[in-house]
Amino acid sequence: VQLQASGGGLVQAGDSLRLACAASGRSFSFNIHSVAWFRQAPGQDRELIAHINARDGSTHYADETGPFTITRDNAKNTVYLQMNSLKVEDTAVYYCAARRGWGWSTHTYEYDYWGHGTQVTVSS
Repeated sequence: VQLQASGGGLVQAGDSLRLACAASGRSFSFNIHSVAWFRQAPGQDRELIAHINARDGSTHYADETGPFTITRDNAKNTVYLQMNSLKVEDTAVYYCAARRGWGWSTHTYEYDYWGHGTQVTVSS
């Protein structure tokens, strides 16, 4: 399984961005793999932002984030993170990750596959 994150950039506070995570590999399937977005700001731990479950596509969001929305396109094997009303404190490298099975976790070791990350910088 390979994950490729894209869509980051430099925006102003209040703007929106949509990140994309394209999954590939013969073994990848939304019937098997849940996908999550994490972010890591300088000097801080990597934290879970949003998660979309395998099979039913149910979602989970971290309490302190938003208004963000995670969705997926089954035909494109792609998961999106729509980020609205961005704040300066949303500045971070955003990573997508996948794990086999249903259920979310805040622990990075629970996720088996990681993309390289995409930088999001929000200026005031």
